[in-house]
Parts: sequence; C-alpha cells; structure tokens
Amino acid sequence: MTLVELSAARKVPLAWRRLLLSLVLGLITACSQAPMRPDLERIYRSSAQATTDTTPVIVIPGLFGSKLRDRASGTEVWPGTWQSVLFSDYRHLALDLGADLGGNSSADTGANRLEAFGLAHQVLGIDFYGPLIDTLVTYGGYRAGRPGESVPSGERRYCVFAYDWRQDNVQHAAALDALIEQIRRDYGQPKLRVDIVAHSMGGLVARYYLRYGPQDVLDGQPNLISLYGTERVRKLVLLGAPNFGAVSALQGFLRGEPIGFKRMPTEVVASMPSAYQLFPHPLADWLIDSDGQSLHDDLYDPALWQRHGWGVYDPALAARLRAAAPSAAEGDARLAALQRQFIRSLERARRLAWMLSTPEPPSPVRYVLFGGNCAPTPAKGVLEKLDGQSLLRLSPGEIARPRPGVRYDELMLEPGDGRVTKPSLLARETLDASAPQNEEAILPIAYYFFLCERHDQLTSNVNFQDNLLHILLTRHLPWDAPAPAR
Repeated sequence: MTLVELSAARKVPLAWRRLLLSLVLGLITACSQAPMRPDLERIYRSSAQATTDTTPVIVIPGLFGSKLRDRASGTEVWPGTWQSVLFSDYRHLALDLGADLGGNSSADTGANRLEAFGLAHQVLGIDFYGPLIDTLVTYGGYRAGRPGESVPSGERRYCVFAYDWRQDNVQHAAALDALIEQIRRDYGQPKLRVDIVAHSMGGLVARYYLRYGPQDVLDGQPNLISLYGTERVRKLVLLGAPNFGAVSALQGFLRGEPIGFKRMPTEVVASMPSAYQLFPHPLADWLIDSDGQSLHDDLYDPALWQRHGWGVYDPALAARLRAAAPSAAEGDARLAALQRQFIRSLERARRLAWMLSTPEPPSPVRYVLFGGNCAPTPAKGVLEKLDGQSLLRLSPGEIARPRPGVRYDELMLEPGDGRVTKPSLLARETLDASAPQNEEAILPIAYYFFLCERHDQLTSNVNFQDNLLHILLTRHLPWDAPAPAR
C-alpha cells in the first residue's frame, strides 16, 4: 500500500495528505543535494585582483610540518620516502645529547646536521598544508616568495617559515625574526608588518615572537613583555594551537610517537626540546586516579616521572639503550645524558608555559583562533595502579580495570580536534563556558571560530579558508591596529 493509499484508507483530509507528501518530497530532495559550499572564486575574485594591499603572509607549520634534509648531501630524511613513513622508527632524528638547551651542537654530525627546507605537504597521501597554500594562491592572489629576492610593486606574496621542529621554540622565534627582517629588505620597507598564519605548535612560536621577539627569556630571571613582534606583525591567525598544552603530547614520552606501522621511540622524542613545550600547562588539571578523583601531581617535576618509571626513567628504555650500545657502560652513559636533557628541557617547557600566560600589556595585535570541537580529545590522563606499576592511561580504552560507575569518557575526553581541546585553544582551564575565564589576559582575542575537523585536516575546511581570506584581504578590520608611519 502506498503512502497516498494508506492516507486515504485512514480518511486523512486531502489538505493534510498534500502537506505530508510535500514534506516527504522535501526531505528526499534535501538528502539528495550536496551540502552548500561558499564559492571562494566568486567571493574573492575582486580582492585577489586588487593590488592596494600587498601585505605578505608567513605560513608557520606545526610539529613535523617542515621537511628536513641532510645539509651536506641534500637527502631528505623527514618525512622521506613512503617506505620510511611506513617502516622507519626515525632513530636518526634524535638530537645530540651533548647539545645545549636549544638543541645546538658544536659537532656538525648526525641529526644535528639536518636543516629544514620546506613544507611537509603530503604524508601517505594525506595533504596537511596543500589546501592552505592552494587557497592563498588560487583565491587570494598570492605568489610564492623566496627570501632574498626583491618583490615587484603590486605583487602579493606568501612565504613558508620552514624550521627544524625538533629544536627549542625560542630558537624558532629568533629565526622567525630573521625571516621577517629579510622580507622587509626584500620589500624595501623597513617598517613593513606581515600577516602570520600559524598551525599547531607554530602558534606557540608566533605568540612567543609577538611577546618577546628573538630574546630568550627562559633563563629564570624576571623579564618584561616587550611586545617586540607587534611592531612587525599586522594580523595573527592561529589554527589548532595548543595554547594551554595538549595531553596527547605525552604519548611520545610514554610509548613513542606512532608513525606508519612503527613508533618513533621515547629516546628520540625525549631528545627534542620542542616536544616538552607541548605538554599541558602547569595550571591544567591533567591527571585523575582510577576513581575519577583529581590528582595534583606536578607534571614538570622530574621526580614524578622517576617515581612512576615513566619516559626516560622506564626500565624498558634503559634496557634498550644498553642493548644498542657497544657496552653496558656506554648504554648507561647514554641514559644519564638523556635524563639530564630531560630535566633541562622539562624546566624550560615549564618556563615557556608561564611566560606565554602571564598577563601582557594591551596589545595592538588581536588574534583570530580557529580549531576543532567535534572530536573526543584527550584532556586528562588516568593514573592506574596495576600489579605494582603506576601506568598513565591517555584514553578510556587503555584502562585495564575500570571502576564500576566511573564515566572515564566524560572525565578524560573533551571536545576538540583529536589533538588539541577546545579549552586549550582558548587558553582556558575548563570547558565550562560559564566559569570565570582569563583568556583575555593571556590571549588578546579578536574572535574564535570552531570547525568539525581533525587536527591535521583543519586547513582543508572550506569555512576556515573562507574566513581566512576575509581576514587577510580585508585591509582594515575593526580590531586592527593602525599601521605605523613609514
């Protein structure tokens, strides 16, 4: 029996039958249509062709976002070939443990001989930054710029800030300053300000630069916020930036960082100062026990890691280092050096978190934030004591003996992009929007926009692309500071 026959059989009035049929047809039509998308070409055609505003854009990728190569041979070592991505553990990327706090070494050997040289666009067919570059070029009218080349009048350019993402982020801020000064010379404008679009950890680099410029303020001495970078940056767009850190960053220190079918071992991750600087903020409520009760353990205290046998204090790691060394004594020396590096890098990470979150003077640059809020994202770890061991669980599925009635999914996960939670993007301590917030003291926010995308696919979202072009191509937005006199 058809819908019309059924309606007639039940003596439904004709007007109601017609309305019901219209609703059904409407639903069928709506479900068969593709979702609406903004026509970027039409929206920004005039803006892309206009030459009144040629402010250059710098794109700063996040962790793993820059390609690395051997400076001497030119061989790409990250990400390298697809076979490397699938089957390599990338032990050759470990930094020299005799290096200073910034990861530099006087010996130009091994992993310290590597240099960054461009965006790591695709890994196994996943394009992380291609959509962003395509948007700038196709719809924004930008052309690729090369530092050291003069810029023709009326040309709009973008430049990629490729950096060795293993190193300390303060070192990256100094390199960013050098790039901006070179761009000023290329444009022949000593007071030129640039726009910055920074993804993930790149957002921390940009934020540090706007506050302190190339100065290293992590020496433990009182330092004032100079707002050095605000004289050189016009607009700052942060995409998936872990402004309050990320619990997911702990994974590489506990079990290694998963890449392809293998993992980058803990001893490699722990050699990289930048990896520590993604940890949850010292103010974050990052740990609970198996009963769901908050613990107040200091993540930045090496004694915590040593007490529980985590990271560089894991007996399994010590055994690996001894097995890989020519002798047990050399393996122990390697372990001791790694633990010294751990203590130094952990303390610098603590200082960086505080120096990025102390209230700053009124800033002429107000940030625009984009992030995800649809994917369950690690927000708290669980300390599970099992057979005499203290194990740190980062997802509900890892808990071996869950306690009845404890909603681990609600306690451990928050909306985000799979890597960075919504509160972290906003530099908040809690997801509760009604709770007193202090993000205005930490981040001078213009506005924020949330997307249903994973961390590595944020640049592919057409709504991000639309809003980004509007921000960059609108010469004067309401929150923009006046341009300095030239």
